[in-house]
Amino acid sequence: MLPPAARLTRSQDFGLVVRRGRRAGRPRLVVHALMPDVPTLDSSKVGFVVSKTVGNSVVRHRVYRRLRHVVRPILADLPPGTLVVVRALAPAAEASSSELSADFSSALRKVLR
Repeated sequence: MLPPAARLTRSQDFGLVVRRGRRAGRPRLVVHALMPDVPTLDSSKVGFVVSKTVGNSVVRHRVYRRLRHVVRPILADLPPGTLVVVRALAPAAEASSSELSADFSSALRKVLR
């Protein structure tokens, strides 16, 4: 699990990151990131969107767990106050953890430039 301080939970926060943040798409997922305007000491937060287009409940939760596992070690390396939303696409259902990790790392590098 991600620590509670590192989770995006409010719908308004998800909407803010998706609308105002930078976006990078990959075959299996899309990463949205919003950097703070001024330096802050707040912790970085991550949220996940895994919709029904990915699969049934069992498949969606499997993808969610894999994404959470991929994001956990990278969370400490994010600039303080960064908000990230990871949206899984349908091909994520058949992807391995290493494929998801490669897509996430690539997309994150692009949005944090």
